[in-house]
Amino acid sequence: MQVRRMAPALAVSLMATLAPALATAPASAAPAPSAVPPPAHAPQKLSWQGCGPTLPASLECATVKVPLDYRRPTGKKLDIAISRIAATNPAKRRGVLLINPGGPGTWGLDMPAYLHGAFPASVQERYDLIGFDPRGVGSSSPLTCGLNPAELDGERAYTPQAFDQHVAVTRSIADKCRNKYGEEFLQQFNTRNTARDLDVIRGALGERKISLLGYSYGTYLGAVYAQMFPRGVDRFILDSAVDPADVWRDSFRTWAPAAEQAFKRWASWTAARSATYGLGDTPAEVSQSFWRIVAQADREPIRVGSTLLTGTQIRANTRTAFFKVRAGAEAVVNLKKAAAGEPTPELPPLWGWDDNGTAMFWTVACGDVAWQKNPETYRKDAVRETVRYPLYGDYNSNIAPCAFWGKTAEPTTVVDNDVPALILQNEWDSQTPLSNAHGLRRALDGARMVTVDEGEGHGVYGTGVSTCAEDIANTYLTTGKLPAKDVSCQANPAQQLRKGTAVPRPLPIR
Repeated sequence: MQVRRMAPALAVSLMATLAPALATAPASAAPAPSAVPPPAHAPQKLSWQGCGPTLPASLECATVKVPLDYRRPTGKKLDIAISRIAATNPAKRRGVLLINPGGPGTWGLDMPAYLHGAFPASVQERYDLIGFDPRGVGSSSPLTCGLNPAELDGERAYTPQAFDQHVAVTRSIADKCRNKYGEEFLQQFNTRNTARDLDVIRGALGERKISLLGYSYGTYLGAVYAQMFPRGVDRFILDSAVDPADVWRDSFRTWAPAAEQAFKRWASWTAARSATYGLGDTPAEVSQSFWRIVAQADREPIRVGSTLLTGTQIRANTRTAFFKVRAGAEAVVNLKKAAAGEPTPELPPLWGWDDNGTAMFWTVACGDVAWQKNPETYRKDAVRETVRYPLYGDYNSNIAPCAFWGKTAEPTTVVDNDVPALILQNEWDSQTPLSNAHGLRRALDGARMVTVDEGEGHGVYGTGVSTCAEDIANTYLTTGKLPAKDVSCQANPAQQLRKGTAVPRPLPIR
């Protein structure tokens, strides 16, 4: 099997993260158990083989068959691609550890090889590391909608003049997907069915329970699985959390206020180092330096490397950089040089969506929850949040394809249980702000939460951001022991961050 890889975003210069503008109705109770039959765990003989030339020989791949529609378990089947690096000590083997890097719409077949070096020997010897491409993604019966570059570009800053165009583009995304596949087919690609697929994978592997390391969207997938299949849960680590009560729009609308808080922190940090960065002696002066560049670029785009950027593009591309104060300062210094007409380095490689990733992001997001259908709601929210959160509020609240999507197949999952789990969260996370993790913690009574004080970036386990947090996670995976209560860990000093650590891919939404 061929596995794609895309370059992760770098934090040294401008960083781009594609953020959705989503809208939901209140989550409703999960359907009665009889609404959808449980997965049929008929024995499946898995044929393990090499995964192709792009991955190490230690990684094996196989295919699991799952129903397209779990209400019709004997009907059409989908292929789910899974991968494995076997436990290194059969005598100590505990079971399987599934890994999901986030999304929705992100492949994960390569994750065991990608993260293998981040696991200590005590974990490697106990678990088969299992990767998988979720249904509709990558090598798992992939969906594509024939989207053009404008439809793949998810960053849409609200302006009164551009709103009608944004409505047309987002409507086109929904229309293309629906016209190609039909509404009933698309309804089967949602988080609840992906959780059901995990349980079929569990059965196909011959396991009574599964352990899971889920990043970002993977925390929501893990929480939904725990709600639907609590007896299948062994040891779950949910890293960089999504609040299951707020999927999807309300969860991501926390990005705008979180970005403002990060910007204020960055301005204070940078002002204290004015001799180094030359952006101002006070937080107000540093802030003004940035907004002067934005205003200049909105009048006439400035050239960074060989790329022309408007002010609105600068706001979107630097949002995540401000969560890492040093990266934010370096990015704005680079912008200041570009605004003065000086040559600057090329922008770093950025994560980008292809047709499959974009189509599956919207298919899952629109299939998980009931959406507000009136475009005027989005417009009003964007107008209001442009004023309240000038850095990113207009992006956060703008129109989205789910305004034109069809009905959901079943109600949104209400997560409320006491299944044990470990939640890991950086204080300054550009993708899933701390408030989201508190929401997940409220939903999981049996969980414990580790907050990395002053932790920056998206992802804790495997990033080297906190030895304290990783030690707690490794103890949990090895012994099953959770902390007695929620814990705060300190972030490692910058000079102690591990070099060459396997870092989970940044969440590329939209």
